[in-house]
Amino acid sequence: MILVTGGLGMIGAHTARALTDLGHDVVVTSHRAADVPSFLEGRVTVESLDVTDRDAFLALGKQYEFTDVVHLAGSIPGDDPVAYFRTDLAGLLNALDAARAWRVRRFAVASSIGNYIGRPEIPWHEDLALPTADLPLLIIAFKKAVEPLTTHSLQDTGVQPVLLRIGSTWGPLMDPESPFNPMPPYISAVLRGETPPALYADDGGDCCYGPDAGRAIALLTVAESLPHTVYNVSSGRPVTNREFVEAVRQLRPDLPLSLLPGRRLGPGQDPYLDISRLTRDTGFTPGYDIAAAVADYAAWRADNNR
Repeated sequence: MILVTGGLGMIGAHTARALTDLGHDVVVTSHRAADVPSFLEGRVTVESLDVTDRDAFLALGKQYEFTDVVHLAGSIPGDDPVAYFRTDLAGLLNALDAARAWRVRRFAVASSIGNYIGRPEIPWHEDLALPTADLPLLIIAFKKAVEPLTTHSLQDTGVQPVLLRIGSTWGPLMDPESPFNPMPPYISAVLRGETPPALYADDGGDCCYGPDAGRAIALLTVAESLPHTVYNVSSGRPVTNREFVEAVRQLRPDLPLSLLPGRRLGPGQDPYLDISRLTRDTGFTPGYDIAAAVADYAAWRADNNR
């Protein structure tokens, strides 16, 4: 039995689906979301859990015999950074406590592509030392702290940590007006028959479709052995706005979707994640290019609010 916290969120739900596709029994937890995505109905067990409640978290181990934990639960920062850090740190520490108490085989936890901010090399790969740098978001700051907290907490416990440096992921279940990724809002406008604001053709960078991210995390969770602790999770290739808009044009050929020339900030290259280690150790290759992802997402939106 595998536990996926935050398992009704975008990445968590796609991870749970991939794990069930691989034949594993899965328990997903959710604190606020109650709606089970159609692709998970009847396939997973859903438990309501506030991950900041240590006793409730540990009590799950009395109901189920967990072999692995995938900790993806997290909150959205508000005005108070300390309150945000306190909430997500409590959830992380409780998940680590549970993993140690249950003596699970593997503990996979969400980290971030943002950990590499400040490295000039492109693509970003796991052997790069993480720099000291100003970070643009509280979420990235916390994810950077997650890594040493996790590895030190699990040292000499027999529980293998897996740090998931997850790239720029989008797709079904993401907020269709998300401020964190321009793709869903752009497609939302097109589906409404509106002309979205023009994008710079050569801007872009790392891009991973939700089902691919979920499958990569699932493969890392159940692999017979993993020789590394840190893994990039993404598609392994950058996507430009030119490629994205060309794919969206197939949805509404009648709409004038224009592109601005070049890049907004001038010459250069947007970073993306190297997934050679992920592919080598799990056999993962992405199933969606940008055209297939856009088509799949539009089909999802036709029948689902999220």
